[in-house]
Amino acid sequence: MKLFDLTLQLNGFPIRKARKHLKKIQKQSESEFETYVENKKKEILNYHIKNNSFYRSFGKNIDITDWNSVPVLTKQDLQIPLRTRLSDGFNVKNVYLNKTSGSSGDPFVFAKDKFCHALTWAIFSDQYNWFGLDINTSKQARFYGIPLDKIGFYKERLKDFLSNRFRFSVFDLSHAKFKKNLNKFKTSKFDYIIGYTSSIVQFAKFLKRKRIVLSTICPTLKTCIVTSEMLFKDDLFLLEKQLGIPIINEYGAAELGLIAFQNKENNWIINNEDLFVEILDDNNVVLPYGKEGRIVITSLYNKAHPFIRYDLGDRGVLSEESTFKTPILKSLIGRTNDIAILSSGKKAAGLTFYYITKSIIEDDGNVKEFVIEQLTKSDFKILYVSTKELTESKKKRIVDEMEKYLEPGLNITFERQSKLVRSKSGKLKQFSSLVN
Repeated sequence: MKLFDLTLQLNGFPIRKARKHLKKIQKQSESEFETYVENKKKEILNYHIKNNSFYRSFGKNIDITDWNSVPVLTKQDLQIPLRTRLSDGFNVKNVYLNKTSGSSGDPFVFAKDKFCHALTWAIFSDQYNWFGLDINTSKQARFYGIPLDKIGFYKERLKDFLSNRFRFSVFDLSHAKFKKNLNKFKTSKFDYIIGYTSSIVQFAKFLKRKRIVLSTICPTLKTCIVTSEMLFKDDLFLLEKQLGIPIINEYGAAELGLIAFQNKENNWIINNEDLFVEILDDNNVVLPYGKEGRIVITSLYNKAHPFIRYDLGDRGVLSEESTFKTPILKSLIGRTNDIAILSSGKKAAGLTFYYITKSIIEDDGNVKEFVIEQLTKSDFKILYVSTKELTESKKKRIVDEMEKYLEPGLNITFERQSKLVRSKSGKLKQFSSLVN
């Protein structure tokens, strides 16, 4: 029984229509596809200029014949009441409502029209099929956050039931909780795991300490999809070894849906079926393949709310092997607000600090998790959870490596914690700067 599809249909999301439409999109040749995208860009732009007073005011200087004249929309632009951002004919009762996670520091409520939301799910379903997963019937082990208020909690539990999934809490990563998780895997026929990278990595570390490969006790497992947080190479190797299944990297956003999904050849394929993805420099100029810049995305189908040349807050690079129909995300650098500005004026991706430190701090299994905070241009704090205090020699080695790769004169302090604070959604922000 296709319970998930049925639930969408009953709630007014035309998933059957969306699946048929997606197949039509995918059948197009390379030249037909380019024409399709160009037409959809003009169509959605015209629609919002005519039917959305917020966007009409925002884009008052747009030249319809020149896409480069379309201004870039930021999260700060959207932090006004939702009712002022909805297109004519839409209200909170006839749209899909949600809010961004706030991991970028700029949360807001958004809306999607019902066909747009159904198409989002059709695309997720189609790409999960690459790995033999059926969104209706495959049993999901879900490592996600969950609302702690009663109404939100039970609403998510009902959605979990209808979606054939079991949710593991990411707010409790204790040894005792992981033992319970392990027992659930022993007694359930899960087809795949999906969830926040950091929490699944912690579960894999628990399995390593117990000398257990998860697929040996849950042989129905086919794959693991990690999302919402960066996946580092050594964590990838850990997951592959301790879970005993292929690991898939997913990149998405609540307000847009699926942005990129790793295929069996380990290429991160951009979803350009209902999105148009651009890489722009700081002057909003489109960059060629292979150049790093801001990830800016247009939702080609959302008529309820404009997401046109929307700056997601991430930086990335499109592969030189990309084509118009098959763009490939070569790398995802991280959040634009995760840039560290140093005393010399030098800038570095915050994840650089995290990556350098990670290679040292976790080599003996003592440290379970850690995050880095930038307090001033030269002051950094490393918060960590461990079974015992870091030795002075290890702290010195971390400081030396950070100064070697970045610049001398950094003041780095260490603070041991019993557990790290996660966002309300359950995500762990690995680097944050108070300077920006």
